[in-house]
Amino acid sequence: MKAKKQNLKVLAEGLQAGLRSGSVNVSHLFLTSYARMGLTETEAMLLIHLMTFIEKENKDFPTLEEIRSRLAASEDIVIKSWQRLLENGFLSIEESQDIFTGVRYERYNLDLLFGKLAALWVEENGTEYKEEPRKPEREKNLFAVFEKEFARPITPMELETISGWLDQDGYKEELIFAALKEAVFAGKVHFRYIDRILLDWQRNRIQTVEQAKEHGQKFRTRQ
Repeated sequence: MKAKKQNLKVLAEGLQAGLRSGSVNVSHLFLTSYARMGLTETEAMLLIHLMTFIEKENKDFPTLEEIRSRLAASEDIVIKSWQRLLENGFLSIEESQDIFTGVRYERYNLDLLFGKLAALWVEENGTEYKEEPRKPEREKNLFAVFEKEFARPITPMELETISGWLDQDGYKEELIFAALKEAVFAGKVHFRYIDRILLDWQRNRIQTVEQAKEHGQKFRTRQ
């Protein structure tokens, strides 16, 4: 009996740890703004589940059936919600190519959603905006490299994320560059993935680019 209780305790602790590590980064701005953007509860949850598939399960193009199975809505409502998200420019489907095999595949892209969120924030806060002091040269360089790798201008939210990495989180500029390169190498060029890399390095006390490379090689060897 005592052994059984001990096993259950270990199981509970394992589940608790799993729940802590299994969270998905959902923008606070999205949670507080989706209704004002004209999204229904089903559409908002559909987008959140897509973030989960992409971030946590490495599924860039889950099937409609996989999406529907996680929503408390009928198949008809889920399909109509999915269609509205595409038609209204909250979601897009793009074709990508595997850098190793050359195989082409489809993937969901949420950049349109984040662009709308950024535009909404600017619209609602633009009158209160005051010009900030000129950005240090290091940030200008970072912004330029990110725009080059993303092949598009970065949004105000993304600018804020990069500044936060430097000023609030204290990440070194060279480590941010290295995390971006790692994301490009993995074919997952989006800010949430880069943030996960930086958090992983922070947890493992990675301080230099050399340590980051060594850590990445060990991780890939275990795969």
